[in-house]
Amino acid sequence: MADPARARKLAVRIRQIVSAAIETQIKDPRLGMVTVTDAKVTGDLREATVFYTVYGDETQIADSAAALTSATGILRSTVGKQTGIKFVPTLTFVADIVPDTARELEEALERVRHADAELARAREGASYAGEPDPYRRPAEDGDGADVDGETEATDTVGADTADDSVDDVPVQSRSAL
Repeated sequence: MADPARARKLAVRIRQIVSAAIETQIKDPRLGMVTVTDAKVTGDLREATVFYTVYGDETQIADSAAALTSATGILRSTVGKQTGIKFVPTLTFVADIVPDTARELEEALERVRHADAELARAREGASYAGEPDPYRRPAEDGDGADVDGETEATDTVGADTADDSVDDVPVQSRSAL
């Protein structure tokens, strides 16, 4: 098992070599505008995965994938010559989906911005359905007092609710259950 730092350095070097070789050495007409985005090398330095993106439609992406697959041998020998390592890793090309995912997220964020703008426009002339402050306030001095000095019951509704009748029921202990 190689040092992880060495694997990262080799991955960066492979990314640089492959991108330069695609630009200068590979003359396949199927190859479109390919950008090498990343490279990953396994811990034993035997396999390398090269991530790429292609500018264009689905046919250009498929043609570029086929061109990269057919040029794998040339690219691997170029990597071996320029790195000088004993065992040159096998190269696997994988289409990078990060740009597509980023574009989908940007579109989703744009839809949310439009929905927020519509909601803000609908809210402009709106008013509260009830009172602006729906919370009860505690009775202040003199507000709830009768002439006799006794206070009024503020909540007579629900005097015989289920909460009041719970006090009459005997409670069993947990050990009895």
